[in-house]
Amino acid sequence: MTIRYILYSLGLAWTCLCCRNEAAEKTPTVLGADTVTTEVKSGPLASTITFPKPYIATAFDFPVGKPNAKGYYNAQGFGLNYHLGDDWNAVTGGNSDLGDPIYSIANGQVNFAEDIGAGWGKVVQVLHQMPDGEQYESLYAHCDSILVQTGDWVKRGQQIATIGNADGQYYAHLHLEIRDSIGMPIGGGYAADTSGYLDPTRFIRTHRVISN
Repeated sequence: MTIRYILYSLGLAWTCLCCRNEAAEKTPTVLGADTVTTEVKSGPLASTITFPKPYIATAFDFPVGKPNAKGYYNAQGFGLNYHLGDDWNAVTGGNSDLGDPIYSIANGQVNFAEDIGAGWGKVVQVLHQMPDGEQYESLYAHCDSILVQTGDWVKRGQQIATIGNADGQYYAHLHLEIRDSIGMPIGGGYAADTSGYLDPTRFIRTHRVISN
């Protein structure tokens, strides 16, 4: 069991409020035309990451039915019942979307990809570096299978997992979160305090193409 797994598993109780730590301080430095180096100074992901220019996030799509979520609907949006993300289901209902593709919403680097059990099941997180140096994390939960590993570089629209049901705990769906505080624990999925979390659908719609 890794130290990072222990840090992430602190927030696993599905019914509890999320644990949070301070937002990570980020200091981006542009190195020529080909790379951007960003130092994440706090949280369990503290490190210096060099982003190759092709993996800078310059546009965002939806994680299912790419690029516009065709054939899916948001069954429980951000803020509903204190929900910290969006729950994407196929319009065909039930477990009809079990095993369907999950795509990275933007270019980035996988910083977590593990089966953590409990109410989460298999989880993937991707760190996204924006052209202006800002960073965001996208989290994809309840996956049936994971197709990437921690440290992998991914492109927008690349399949990273398949839709699951957390080993039969729910009807199959994708729980998607977007965070602007890097390195927070996994959390509980629901909380009255939404600090560090963004409305995923609103964020994607307003970041379809990013000006450099």
